Amino acid sequence: MALEYPEDLKYLDSHEYVRLDGEIATIGISAFAIDQLGDIVFVELPDLSEALTKGETFGTIESVKAVEDLYAPISGTVVDRNSEIIDAPEAIADDPYGEGWLLKVRVNDPDELEEAMSAEEYRAQVEGE
Repeated sequence: MALEYPEDLKYLDSHEYVRLDGEIATIGISAFAIDQLGDIVFVELPDLSEALTKGETFGTIESVKAVEDLYAPISGTVVDRNSEIIDAPEAIADDPYGEGWLLKVRVNDPDELEEAMSAEEYRAQVEGE
């Protein structure tokens, strides 16, 4: 089965994605990352109103295989976090780009996303691995 990478998202080489809607960025992890991790058993996310700095870790995701850090694709302030995912982390795999989002962040500077990859660039990187 081919993994999906929605065209309206921006991607990082650490496998986080961003959907920018005005000044709010929705952050999650890509289908490729979920496929690599396997069964996800735990997610640790920052609290509301916590500041994120682009490139810094903001939490962890744990599977039966590994524990991986999550990296902020953009700087901003956490305005929402997906409590359903914290309670049932395995649900991320069901809909990574929809119900499986991790955080919503009020963005400081949307231009920070200029370095992020398009879906096409990300697909070429992960499928070339």
